[in-house]
Amino acid sequence: FSERTDAVIEPRLSLQWFCSMKQLAEPALENVMNDTVQFHPSKFKNTYRHWMVNIKDWCISRQLWWGHQIPAYFYGSGKDDFVVAKDIETAVIKAKEKSGKDITAEDLKQDEDVMDTWFSSWIWPISVFNGFNDSDDKKDLNYYYPTNDLVTAPEIMFFWVARMIISGFQYKGDIPFKNVYYTGIVRDKLGRKMSKSLGNSPDPIELMKKYGADGVRVGMLLSSPAGNDLLFDSGLCEQGRNFSNKIWNAFRLVNSWEEKDIQQPQSAIVAGKWFSSKFNTILKDLNGSYDKFRISEALMTTYKLIWDDFCSWYLEMIKPSYGQPIDSTTKKQAISFFESILKVVHPFTPFIAEEIWHLIDERSKEDCIINASWPTTQDTDENLLANFTLFENVISELRTLRKEKNIANKVTLEMSVNENKSVDKTYDSLLIKLGNLSSLKYEDDKIENAFSFIIGSNEYFVPFNSEFDVEKELEKIQKEIEDRKGFLNSVLKKLNNPRFVDNAPEKVVQLENKKREDAENQIKVLEDKLHSLSK
Repeated sequence: FSERTDAVIEPRLSLQWFCSMKQLAEPALENVMNDTVQFHPSKFKNTYRHWMVNIKDWCISRQLWWGHQIPAYFYGSGKDDFVVAKDIETAVIKAKEKSGKDITAEDLKQDEDVMDTWFSSWIWPISVFNGFNDSDDKKDLNYYYPTNDLVTAPEIMFFWVARMIISGFQYKGDIPFKNVYYTGIVRDKLGRKMSKSLGNSPDPIELMKKYGADGVRVGMLLSSPAGNDLLFDSGLCEQGRNFSNKIWNAFRLVNSWEEKDIQQPQSAIVAGKWFSSKFNTILKDLNGSYDKFRISEALMTTYKLIWDDFCSWYLEMIKPSYGQPIDSTTKKQAISFFESILKVVHPFTPFIAEEIWHLIDERSKEDCIINASWPTTQDTDENLLANFTLFENVISELRTLRKEKNIANKVTLEMSVNENKSVDKTYDSLLIKLGNLSSLKYEDDKIENAFSFIIGSNEYFVPFNSEFDVEKELEKIQKEIEDRKGFLNSVLKKLNNPRFVDNAPEKVVQLENKKREDAENQIKVLEDKLHSLSK
């Protein structure tokens, strides 16, 4: 029965038109398996191969009243009394030749069946540029064919993707596209397909009203790796909205700074060099993710670049003191960085990126970010990037110290470093600024009556006042010593095991020796600190 009208449906045998596929499919199979046409993710090549190896002849006729009518013309009642032609005039000529009779157009009847929808669609890469016209003007077709990428769903891999490749080789002798990116299916949190009958499909317009178009876009892409189904959660859209807000607020902050022609501080010079190197390193990773069609990975890389590196670190590094202006050089550099960031985030947040692009500077309607060139990678300072980790750890420890000891951020601190192992001092100006330090000294001797923390082999001291609870600090240090000794014992068990030392890769053994050395140095520093406080 018909699901809509309850009418009785009876099967009826009739003659059908078929397309022989075995020979047609061979170049399409070969050129996907050898990666001339690349599938992303590549796991779908196995499914494709299964379909193409076991391909059957294609029934291309459909008993419908709409579609491309099959170009077969009958001139008699016999099953072979037909000709195939592109128009009625050609059919008359062919029918006369085949039958040997004087046949007119009135004697011919075109088959009432229409072609399968996919039989019309498989020539889409060619027909969309009028590739089958008799005209010699094939300029558009020659320019756009083959194209680069096709984005589609794996459910129609055989119905459409495979057949477009087949028709490409049949009619053009070439592939129709170079890459096929397969998306997943959007499902609800329970893993069900979204449908009207289940009522589990959210209204996209309402989502955009609540979270913004960019927020919904980012939310969808955050959990949609290529080829895998997406379990939709509106909480992801909220995260996307927060990301858009972060970009907007970063622009408001930079735009609010009063600019003056004053000398650029050393801290801003270092910050600019660091972020330039960081951005170009991440840009290389981004380009790699796009080249491999890892769109979700590219989004997360962009997300962390903006949220962590640009907003949490770079803007804090260059932010002027409250009520103070910023130097012109630093602000111009910050805006330049912002424009580069807008370019890399534009694929994910096109609306807010375009809006800020025109707010940053007066631009014509034609000068849009969507037309802007993608950033090109520049040289990076690897030493500067490597030394940032130490600076980041010191700032993190200082912030933890302030929090644990209830020391307000506005209170300036003194800091001394017991330099057991030489450290790069490039970031000292930033350490003083972000740590709000009144002084930073490098000492050969340990400092008594001071808070301390250890990073690597070096110990950092912040003098404390008389209100400090010595007993509580002693307990904490003792616990840290026990933890470090426990870690050291686990490392020594590996290094004292001949099977591990003889069979493990050399780099792994070197890493374990480095862990042992660091743990021993940290234990020594902690024990010295414990002894100092116990006096």
